[in-house]
Amino acid sequence: MTGKRELRVKPIVNGTVIDHITSGQSLNVLKILGINAASRYVVSVLMNVPSGEMKGKDVVKIENRELDPEELDSIALIAPRATINIIRNYEVVGKHRVDPPREVSGLVRCGNPNCISNTNEPVTSRFTVERTGDDIQLRCSYCEYVIDQEIADHLL
Repeated sequence: MTGKRELRVKPIVNGTVIDHITSGQSLNVLKILGINAASRYVVSVLMNVPSGEMKGKDVVKIENRELDPEELDSIALIAPRATINIIRNYEVVGKHRVDPPREVSGLVRCGNPNCISNTNEPVTSRFTVERTGDDIQLRCSYCEYVIDQEIADHLL
Protein backbone atom coordinates (compact mmCIF):
# COMPACT_ATOMS: atom_id res chain seq x y z
CA MET A 1 0.00 0.00 0.00
CA THR A 2 1.37 3.39 -0.90
CA GLY A 3 0.47 6.81 0.42
CA LYS A 4 -0.26 7.97 3.90
CA ARG A 5 -3.25 6.84 5.89
CA GLU A 6 -4.54 8.99 8.67
CA LEU A 7 -6.67 7.52 11.41
CA ARG A 8 -9.31 9.84 12.76
CA VAL A 9 -11.69 9.57 15.66
CA LYS A 10 -15.27 9.52 14.47
CA PRO A 11 -17.42 12.51 15.47
CA ILE A 12 -20.05 11.82 18.11
CA VAL A 13 -23.75 12.51 17.63
CA ASN A 14 -24.49 13.41 21.26
CA GLY A 15 -22.31 13.53 24.34
CA THR A 16 -19.31 15.29 25.79
CA VAL A 17 -15.80 16.00 24.55
CA ILE A 18 -13.27 16.89 27.23
CA ASP A 19 -10.38 18.64 25.50
CA HIS A 20 -7.11 20.15 26.78
CA ILE A 21 -6.75 17.56 29.53
CA THR A 22 -3.29 17.70 31.08
CA SER A 23 -1.19 15.14 29.20
CA GLY A 24 -1.28 11.77 30.95
CA GLN A 25 -4.48 12.47 32.93
CA SER A 26 -7.11 10.99 30.59
CA LEU A 27 -7.23 7.66 32.43
CA ASN A 28 -7.76 9.54 35.69
CA VAL A 29 -10.61 11.45 34.04
CA LEU A 30 -12.20 8.11 33.11
CA LYS A 31 -11.79 7.00 36.74
CA ILE A 32 -13.52 10.18 37.97
CA LEU A 33 -16.39 9.48 35.59
CA GLY A 34 -16.65 5.86 36.72
CA ILE A 35 -15.95 4.62 33.22
CA ASN A 36 -14.25 1.24 32.97
CA ALA A 37 -14.33 -1.86 30.78
CA ALA A 38 -17.79 -2.79 32.09
CA SER A 39 -19.28 0.62 31.24
CA ARG A 40 -21.81 0.80 28.43
CA TYR A 41 -20.63 4.15 27.05
CA VAL A 42 -18.76 4.45 23.77
CA VAL A 43 -15.55 6.28 24.72
CA SER A 44 -12.63 7.56 22.66
CA VAL A 45 -9.37 8.45 24.40
CA LEU A 46 -6.56 10.34 22.72
CA MET A 47 -3.31 10.66 24.64
CA ASN A 48 -0.30 12.92 24.16
CA VAL A 49 -1.84 14.77 21.22
CA PRO A 50 0.30 17.68 19.94
CA SER A 51 -1.24 21.02 20.89
CA GLY A 52 -0.35 24.62 20.15
CA GLU A 53 -1.40 25.76 23.64
CA MET A 54 0.21 22.93 25.57
CA LYS A 55 3.21 20.65 25.05
CA GLY A 56 0.76 17.80 24.68
CA LYS A 57 -2.80 17.11 25.71
CA ASP A 58 -5.27 14.31 26.18
CA VAL A 59 -8.83 14.26 24.85
CA VAL A 60 -11.78 12.13 26.02
CA LYS A 61 -14.99 11.74 24.00
CA ILE A 62 -18.01 10.12 25.65
CA GLU A 63 -21.11 9.35 23.65
CA ASN A 64 -24.56 9.96 25.14
CA ARG A 65 -23.31 11.37 28.43
CA GLU A 66 -23.14 14.84 29.93
CA LEU A 67 -21.21 15.57 33.11
CA ASP A 68 -22.55 16.73 36.44
CA PRO A 69 -21.04 19.63 38.45
CA GLU A 70 -19.27 17.34 40.94
CA GLU A 71 -17.52 15.51 38.08
CA LEU A 72 -16.48 18.84 36.57
CA ASP A 73 -15.03 19.97 39.92
CA SER A 74 -12.99 16.76 40.19
CA ILE A 75 -11.72 17.07 36.62
CA ALA A 76 -10.73 20.70 37.28
CA LEU A 77 -8.47 19.53 40.13
CA ILE A 78 -6.35 17.33 37.85
CA ALA A 79 -6.76 19.20 34.54
CA PRO A 80 -7.34 22.91 35.28
CA ARG A 81 -7.12 23.88 31.58
CA ALA A 82 -9.66 21.31 30.38
CA THR A 83 -12.42 22.43 28.04
CA ILE A 84 -15.85 20.81 28.10
CA ASN A 85 -17.76 20.60 24.82
CA ILE A 86 -21.40 19.49 24.85
CA ILE A 87 -22.38 17.86 21.56
CA ARG A 88 -25.94 17.45 20.31
CA ASN A 89 -26.76 16.23 16.83
CA TYR A 90 -23.07 16.55 15.84
CA GLU A 91 -23.02 20.26 16.81
CA VAL A 92 -21.19 21.92 19.71
CA VAL A 93 -24.03 23.51 21.68
CA GLY A 94 -21.98 24.46 24.73
CA LYS A 95 -18.31 25.02 25.39
CA HIS A 96 -16.57 26.17 28.55
CA ARG A 97 -13.38 25.74 30.52
CA VAL A 98 -13.50 23.97 33.83
CA ASP A 99 -13.09 26.26 36.80
CA PRO A 100 -11.45 24.76 39.87
CA PRO A 101 -13.67 25.46 42.88
CA ARG A 102 -12.35 27.42 45.87
CA GLU A 103 -13.30 24.57 48.19
CA VAL A 104 -14.22 20.90 47.80
CA SER A 105 -16.10 18.71 50.25
CA GLY A 106 -16.38 14.95 50.08
CA LEU A 107 -14.38 14.64 46.85
CA VAL A 108 -10.86 14.14 48.20
CA ARG A 109 -9.34 11.89 50.87
CA CYS A 110 -6.79 13.56 53.16
CA GLY A 111 -3.30 12.09 52.93
CA ASN A 112 -2.78 12.43 56.68
CA PRO A 113 -3.85 9.13 58.26
CA ASN A 114 -4.38 10.94 61.59
CA CYS A 115 -6.77 13.53 60.15
CA ILE A 116 -10.24 13.47 61.71
CA SER A 117 -11.71 13.02 58.21
CA ASN A 118 -9.96 9.60 58.04
CA THR A 119 -11.43 8.30 61.29
CA ASN A 120 -14.80 6.76 62.02
CA GLU A 121 -16.14 10.18 63.00
CA PRO A 122 -19.04 11.45 60.87
CA VAL A 123 -16.87 14.13 59.23
CA THR A 124 -16.79 14.90 55.52
CA SER A 125 -13.39 15.80 54.09
CA ARG A 126 -13.03 19.46 53.16
CA PHE A 127 -10.18 21.15 51.30
CA THR A 128 -9.33 24.68 50.25
CA VAL A 129 -8.19 24.79 46.61
CA GLU A 130 -5.19 27.01 45.98
CA ARG A 131 -4.26 27.70 42.36
CA THR A 132 -1.13 29.27 40.94
CA GLY A 133 -1.29 29.22 37.15
CA ASP A 134 -1.88 25.59 36.20
CA ASP A 135 -0.66 24.28 39.55
CA ILE A 136 -3.32 23.12 42.01
CA GLN A 137 -2.72 22.57 45.70
CA LEU A 138 -5.30 21.27 48.18
CA ARG A 139 -5.12 22.17 51.87
CA CYS A 140 -7.13 20.12 54.36
CA SER A 141 -9.46 22.34 56.39
CA TYR A 142 -9.00 20.14 59.47
CA CYS A 143 -5.29 19.30 59.71
CA GLU A 144 -3.69 21.64 57.12
CA TYR A 145 -2.21 18.67 55.20
CA VAL A 146 -1.25 19.78 51.68
CA ILE A 147 -1.76 17.68 48.56
CA ASP A 148 0.16 19.15 45.66
CA GLN A 149 1.08 16.07 43.63
CA GLU A 150 -0.87 13.07 42.36
CA ILE A 151 -4.19 14.66 43.31
CA ALA A 152 -6.00 11.95 41.32
CA ASP A 153 -4.73 9.35 43.80
CA HIS A 154 -6.62 11.15 46.59
CA LEU A 155 -9.97 11.50 44.82
CA LEU A 156 -12.84 9.55 46.36
